[in-house]
Amino acid sequence: MQIFEFIMLLCFGMSWPISVYKSIRSKSTKGKSVVFILAIILGYLSGIIGKIVNDQLSYVLVLYCVNLIIVSIDLALYFINANREKTLTQQTEKKSKR
Repeated sequence: MQIFEFIMLLCFGMSWPISVYKSIRSKSTKGKSVVFILAIILGYLSGIIGKIVNDQLSYVLVLYCVNLIIVSIDLALYFINANREKTLTQQTEKKSKR
């Protein structure tokens, strides 16, 4: 039954908006793992491909797509925050050399 897959995706999916919010708020990569985020994205992509290949187009596929989008946003924020941290570190190093 797809209802249990739907519940699983819903439960997993609830944590990603919180993660995105924390990334925006903290402007930091602390506590984040790019490898973990990429593994989650691969998992969602595999689920989407599986649904399409097996011709199981249903409401479950929508949750896979929504979760994939939110996790992808978190990945983008990781790189934005990593760049911000790198820039701040470089600025701090330049000031300390003066």
